[in-house]
Amino acid sequence: MALAQKQPSINSQASNATQSNVALGLPEFRRISKIMQLDAGITMPDDKVNLVHARLQKRLRALQIRSFKEYCAFVEDPSGREERKIMMNALTTNLTRFFREPHHFKHLLDVALPPLVEQAKNGGRVRIWSAGCSTGEEAYSIAAILHSIAPDIRQYDLKILASDIDSNVIRTGHAALYNQASVQKLPPKVRERYFKQLEDDPTQFSVSEELKALVSFRLLNLNARDWPMKGKFDIIFCRNTVIYFNEETQAEIWTKFKNQMKPGGHLYIGHSERLSGPSEADFAKAGMTIYKLNN
Repeated sequence: MALAQKQPSINSQASNATQSNVALGLPEFRRISKIMQLDAGITMPDDKVNLVHARLQKRLRALQIRSFKEYCAFVEDPSGREERKIMMNALTTNLTRFFREPHHFKHLLDVALPPLVEQAKNGGRVRIWSAGCSTGEEAYSIAAILHSIAPDIRQYDLKILASDIDSNVIRTGHAALYNQASVQKLPPKVRERYFKQLEDDPTQFSVSEELKALVSFRLLNLNARDWPMKGKFDIIFCRNTVIYFNEETQAEIWTKFKNQMKPGGHLYIGHSERLSGPSEADFAKAGMTIYKLNN
């Protein structure tokens, strides 16, 4: 592969390597952890060494690199810029499913979305953000709730942004194809209405064009100094993502979310997360792990 060709010295050293399980020492783990902190704000304590080892082992084999010391040198060098992105993708966690934490979607259906749908129908602009969207199940779940309330929603100015730092999951979400195991867990009416089994591959299901039209997928690092979005959001979902940042970064992210929201907007967070920092006082609790920005 192209990345390996940029490192002929590594290839020549490793051409005769036969090791299939290269050890990851604590010094190299901490070098990798530092990169994750610098690039993404993600904190990886020492007890994650086995996880990092398991996820990066195949990268060393693919690049024919025979030690994590050499791998660290590679991703720290400008010539390893693309591998650094691949490493980031490998080490970010992408656990998700359709309608995960159902109480959030019940609140959407009963409380948050109806007035926003009316606002859109009256000519208003409505924006929803699924931050840390993983492979897209969350964003399409929101879209399905929206469409169930207003089947004609596409003709109004209402859009869902889905973002993640992992380019692989963004591609999956944009493709809108999901396997049978994940789709079979959906309520039958939702599955039949919004998913179509592929004729040439019965194990895959495509999301309906009605839902796909509501969602735009974008690559975004939440730890970036500035976010590119200019307008503000009525609803933000960011669940089980901020928990991977250190306390200082968490407080900064909550403040940035506050500044990116309209007054009265709703913020949905993960079951293990809590608001913190200066912005905490600006939100009122509206349900279990649901917050409303004060007017």
